[in-house]
Amino acid sequence: MKRFKKLIIACDGESASGKSTAAKLISKKYDLLLINSGLIYRFCSKLIIRHKPKNFISFLNNKLSNISYKKIAKLNLHSEEISNHVSILAKNIKIRKIVNKFQKKIIKGNNRICVEGRDIASKILAKNPKYDLAFYFKCNLKTASYRRWLDIKKKISLSNVKKSLRKRTLMDKKRKNSPLIQVKDSVLIRTDRLSKKQVLIKMSNYIERIN
Repeated sequence: MKRFKKLIIACDGESASGKSTAAKLISKKYDLLLINSGLIYRFCSKLIIRHKPKNFISFLNNKLSNISYKKIAKLNLHSEEISNHVSILAKNIKIRKIVNKFQKKIIKGNNRICVEGRDIASKILAKNPKYDLAFYFKCNLKTASYRRWLDIKKKISLSNVKKSLRKRTLMDKKRKNSPLIQVKDSVLIRTDRLSKKQVLIKMSNYIERIN
């Protein structure tokens, strides 16, 4: 395994595509700082649902200015209520600017980092800094729904989870601001066809080819 002084990895993909698990595995293997941008949006959704602020832009600006990513990562943010809310929230360009600013503040000064989300290669790490390698994760809806159903401890029906995921992915791809896309030079990872170990091996093989 190479030891990289600089390694910036972008991981994009659909809901429940396995990108979070893959990002965790590769970050652990190469000792990278891991940022899950979806958690930041989920945190914003949770705050809005709970506090119902009149001016949610200034409210979120203030909240994100006074919390670390480590604290956000420790919260339970995967309820179905948040999942349904965040897809609408993520379309708001003002909120995206707030979250992007928060992410770039974390990324700045870190040469060894893995960032995962839906617009990482196309927006967040498109330039300055530019990713060294981008991965795009896909998974068939049946497998993705079952995974998410297990994640939320089977609290709602599997059919409802499936509907929610289908709706979320469609909204992510169709939204006007920073839609979910696969950039041309990204590596496609089909997680429904690979085990976790195979996903890690495939990602590692591409990383090891970086000069």
